[in-house]
Amino acid sequence: MTTYTTLIILSGLVIFSYLFDLVANKTKLPSVLLLLLLGIGLRCLVDELQLETFNFMSVLPTLGTVGLILIVFEGSLELKYEREKNKLIKGAFLSALVILAITVMVITFIIYQISGQSLYICFTNAIPFSVISSAIAIPSAAALSGKGKEFIIYESSFSDILGIILFNFAVSNPHISVSSFTGLAMSTFLILVFSGISCVLLLYIMGKLFHHIKFFLIISILILIYAIGQSYHLSSLVLILSFGLFLNNADAIQHAWFRSIFIYKNLSNDLTQLYQLSAESAFILRTFFFIIFGFTINIYRLNDGMVIANGLIMLASIFFIRIVYLKLFRKENSGGELFIAPRGLISILIYFNLPESLKIPEVGTAFLFMVVLGSSLIMTIGLLATKNAERKRIG
Repeated sequence: MTTYTTLIILSGLVIFSYLFDLVANKTKLPSVLLLLLLGIGLRCLVDELQLETFNFMSVLPTLGTVGLILIVFEGSLELKYEREKNKLIKGAFLSALVILAITVMVITFIIYQISGQSLYICFTNAIPFSVISSAIAIPSAAALSGKGKEFIIYESSFSDILGIILFNFAVSNPHISVSSFTGLAMSTFLILVFSGISCVLLLYIMGKLFHHIKFFLIISILILIYAIGQSYHLSSLVLILSFGLFLNNADAIQHAWFRSIFIYKNLSNDLTQLYQLSAESAFILRTFFFIIFGFTINIYRLNDGMVIANGLIMLASIFFIRIVYLKLFRKENSGGELFIAPRGLISILIYFNLPESLKIPEVGTAFLFMVVLGSSLIMTIGLLATKNAERKRIG
């Protein structure tokens, strides 16, 4: 394959992704679904032509991790904190925590029935299927009202963070003891302190940079700090969410000393440019991640009736738990929020980070693909139905 052929393919994929985004805005069909289907179509074409390909599995986790960082950062840069939003933030956190905990328990039982493995192994394998994907949920929340959208951004980000904390805890502690929880408390405290210091330092650096290359440097430092934290099993996604929130709300801090050192003249303009850069970078990474994931899936496994049946049971459990919880504890939900529980980028990343000794053959990538695809389809149908019902009610 020549250099020009490679460039034609890569630029063509980006153009397709842009067109998919336009389709998604009109139809509310997640562009992720279209990207996955494009990846599958390309794999079928390659198999038919018997072409030699690159080992894409070696780059998929890196693409996904950077994409996740940028998507959460982009979402957090849209959030403005106000004291009256404390109830919404608390509700989003509790929703993410309770739904995650119950879903993990139910899916652990389902996987135990499928595989007969130990409860510990089933528990670790259940985590990827239990976390809401902010990479899909945040763009899909654009269809909701202001408060509904903010609830989904907070909830999906909290779900990602709590899912990573739970995963790190489970993998690091095959045998639970008092020291396990002591270590969890210590790591949580460290990441909160680490996040606070990093936010202040990064804002200070932004104010002191006068070079025309500025925002990629900030994003690179952010990714570096995230990677360092993750290498020590700290849930560094807290840092990403905190930094976006801090930047977008720093001008609300009225302390004279803080404003004299950290708030500078072009901060508002810089935030606009940083948001634009992170959004476009996230778009590129999301494009290639989901196309490659679709390309690497063995779709012939979906011919297995047991995979389909167990996947449907898992999907039914995921949405039943969510609908019941939000109906009981979030009375002001608009209806669309009930269906925004997609599995996606974070689920795939957590699954790929499972140690080989903990992976269950019966719960492979084809099973994961079905849950990712199915949860996005259910979300799409639910959002469309809610929108049509609202239109009829108003009309």
